[in-house]
Amino acid sequence: MTQELVEHYHHPSDRKFDRLTRQGAPAGNKAFIEMHQAAFDPEGEVPLKFKELMALAIALTTQCAWCIEAHSKGAKAQGATPGEIAETITLTATMRASAAMAHGRMAWKFFTAEA
Repeated sequence: MTQELVEHYHHPSDRKFDRLTRQGAPAGNKAFIEMHQAAFDPEGEVPLKFKELMALAIALTTQCAWCIEAHSKGAKAQGATPGEIAETITLTATMRASAAMAHGRMAWKFFTAEA
């Protein structure tokens, strides 16, 4: 991987590559777009601001740079406050740490099991 690719792995101009997915897997791409539109339907039961905050939490967990950018901006556009963003970040960190602690039980179970 060249230094340029490493430094610019997340660049707005990369959207030009979306056409390759649309061309190579049109049905799958269409299904993804429809799923995304349904998930962010403004007429749904969950307000868009909460959907954006949930999506941001998931993006932080999956560490998707594109998603973090999109949903940080989306949450702001829907009226999220700096405090709500901060709590989303700390809640996400807590949940990741909690999962590690919960999986620690599994590690102990295997470590202490008789062979």
